[in-house]
Amino acid sequence: MQPSGVRHAVVIEDDDDIRHLLETVLNQAGFEVTARSNGYDGIEAVRAVSPIVVTLDVNMPGIDGFETARRIRSFSEAYIVMLTALGEEIDTLQGLEAGADDYVTKPFRPRELRARIEAMLRRPRAMNAAAPAAAPVPGPRPPEAPAYTAVSGSAPGFPSGGAHAAPPAFPPPGVPGERLEHLGLVVDLGTRVAIADGQEIPLTRSEFDLLAALLQSGRRVRTKADLAILLRNETYVTSNFVSDADKRGIEVHMGNLRKKIGENSVTPRWIETVRGVGYRMTGLDGAI
Repeated sequence: MQPSGVRHAVVIEDDDDIRHLLETVLNQAGFEVTARSNGYDGIEAVRAVSPIVVTLDVNMPGIDGFETARRIRSFSEAYIVMLTALGEEIDTLQGLEAGADDYVTKPFRPRELRARIEAMLRRPRAMNAAAPAAAPVPGPRPPEAPAYTAVSGSAPGFPSGGAHAAPPAFPPPGVPGERLEHLGLVVDLGTRVAIADGQEIPLTRSEFDLLAALLQSGRRVRTKADLAILLRNETYVTSNFVSDADKRGIEVHMGNLRKKIGENSVTPRWIETVRGVGYRMTGLDGAI
């Protein structure tokens, strides 16, 4: 049992200098840090200390970071940040598919890494799958988000008014007692449980947050840029540029979400793709 209030982090990095830098950055951020130089030892460290954050190098001796992330994700809900010199989009997507929450290319700026980690920590963690889920408590549906109206000169992927317009209004995921439902697809925000046709679906934090955002928005389209900013726990006012890789990351998360709920993207029952824009829920009869 970890002492109350102690935040643990595990650093898995084979380069001595970078490993020591990461230890310093995380210590300064208030973490108790355990550092390991390879994937096998890193996995055992995660089992031993149950961290809330893991930083993970991709190119390591033994097993690489992608396989290490998959093994960690099989038993841990820790936030995983992958760090690598690989900058190709395919590497980013492979990292997200392996279970990473964020992906930072070396060389990285320590302040940026710390800010990214703190942003992740402001997002609710997934419930322990072994813990019994509380019965969903019916609650009032949140107000629908305002429509996204494109105007001449608006930045692509942003609501009317450009990149610094106020973000759409929707309650943050994790409001206790909030229950959303659409055609047999149920999300309970208090327990962070998702159910499809009576079967509980194990979702990652990102998948759950995306599904909750879409259910809250109903038929209103959520752009890929909007959803990328949502996962970073930022707003249109404070966010940085949303890259093509960020948008592709949303596509990967949505593809994984659809597989888990048994959704066919060609003839969707629940989640409709608005080509070139983003996603929304289907009509009440399942029609697009």
